[in-house]
Amino acid sequence: MFLKNTWYVACTPDEIAGRPLGRRICNESMVLFLGPDGTVAALEDFCPHRGAPLSLGFMRDGQLVCGYHGLAMGSEGKCAGMPGQRVGGFPSIRRFPAVERYGFIWVWPGDAALADPAKIHHLEWAENPEWAHGGGLYHIACDYRLMIDNLMDLTHETYVHASSIGQAEIEESAPETKIEGDTVVTRRFMENIMPPPFWAAALRGNGLADNVPCDRWQICRFTPPSHVMIEVGVAHAGKGGYHADAQHKASSIVVDFITPETDTSIWYFWGMARNFNPQDTRLTETIREGQGKIFGEDLEMLEAQQRNLLAHPERNLLKLNIDAGGVQSRRIIERLIAAERQTVAAVS
Repeated sequence: MFLKNTWYVACTPDEIAGRPLGRRICNESMVLFLGPDGTVAALEDFCPHRGAPLSLGFMRDGQLVCGYHGLAMGSEGKCAGMPGQRVGGFPSIRRFPAVERYGFIWVWPGDAALADPAKIHHLEWAENPEWAHGGGLYHIACDYRLMIDNLMDLTHETYVHASSIGQAEIEESAPETKIEGDTVVTRRFMENIMPPPFWAAALRGNGLADNVPCDRWQICRFTPPSHVMIEVGVAHAGKGGYHADAQHKASSIVVDFITPETDTSIWYFWGMARNFNPQDTRLTETIREGQGKIFGEDLEMLEAQQRNLLAHPERNLLKLNIDAGGVQSRRIIERLIAAERQTVAAVS
């Protein structure tokens, strides 16, 4: 149950540097590669000759060569040639709209005629040299909506991430959730608390004292189809909290692109963008390593949760006020999916 007429992050450019990449997105098997002019191409991962996955092939002169019998495919999905054979009359295979933007490769798994790159959300931190970004990719065996739930309710940090970003004050501070069009925003503010280990290290990375009381904030923003950006940070107490001058705080944006693979698995592109000391590559790597460990803890919990839900489909889950962000995000997804299906039905 996911939107198809929308843009999803499929991979990063380094994953298709000189080689094809097979990836399943929204139950669509794709092969991604760079064409002869360096532009991104995404085709169905199916050789029209004998049905072998094209992703098991290789690149030659900007064409994708099937690793089974050598059939070459062009970036438009048309057969380009095969040693000793006539293949010009073969029908083209499906081509998915794909673009490179903001350091990611985006694909549109739905109706190609509706694909418009202008619909990709603007990411200021990806283009501004005053920001630095570091991240990674996890494959997680869970419904993409479980990850949205996880990110829109950070109460779990107290327990799942107790050694890094968790602290009791999180669950003691009530979150506030509101809807802005198709965006859901959940905010939580904590005042005059000691920074947890991860944020103490971030303060040191910005040349600030790490052993003094701070104000902390978490502002989670869900936007369709499945993206969550979270403004997080700490500032020395009494300096203005979220609105404090840069010299008194360490703040970042947690970047979460959740791309459904199947109904019960996802490609999770995680990262953190920061606007303090952006030129410090060592700090970027240190934060990336720390964040990777934190998200690894989420992975274990989410996969176990998914197994439980599959084993007990008849169970009704309880909802609390802390679940409002995830609940409202799901309602928006359901509404947009219903509208998409009505449009498809009307056309057909």
